[in-house]
Amino acid sequence: MIVIDANLLIYAYDANSAEHKRSAAWLEGALSGMDAVGLPWQCVCAFMRVVTNRRLPGMRVELNAALAVVEEWLRMPNVQILVPADKHWSVFRRMVVDGQASGPRISDAELAALTIENGGVLYTSDRDFARFPELRFVNPLT
Repeated sequence: MIVIDANLLIYAYDANSAEHKRSAAWLEGALSGMDAVGLPWQCVCAFMRVVTNRRLPGMRVELNAALAVVEEWLRMPNVQILVPADKHWSVFRRMVVDGQASGPRISDAELAALTIENGGVLYTSDRDFARFPELRFVNPLT
C-alpha cells in the first residue's frame, strides 16, 4: 500500500511550490495506478488546513475547491482512508520510543504507526521519518 504524506499532497496542488510539477505528476500516477493508496486522516486534514490558509505563502484555494479535491481522491477505487486499528497504541508507542519522538515528531510517529499497521510504504519528502527503524519510506521526488 502507498501511504501519502501531507507534504506531497500540498506540493501537488501548490503551483508556486518548487516541488509542484514532480509532486503533481507523481500523485496523479499513484492515484490512477493499480496499487492501493492510503490517505491518513491527519494528512487529509493537514492538506485542507494548509491549502485554505491565506496567511501562509504559496498558492491557496477556496474551501469548496479544497473539499472537491479531497472528494475526488476519495472517489477513486484504489483510495482508502487509513484509521487506527486495534493495536494502534502499541505500534504508536513503539514508534515514539524507538524514534525518540516528542513535540512535533509525535505526529510523525502516528503516521509511521498507521503506515506499519497497514503494511504500507510511506511516500514523503520529509527525511525525519528515518528516525523510525521499522518504517519503510520513499521520497518519490528524488
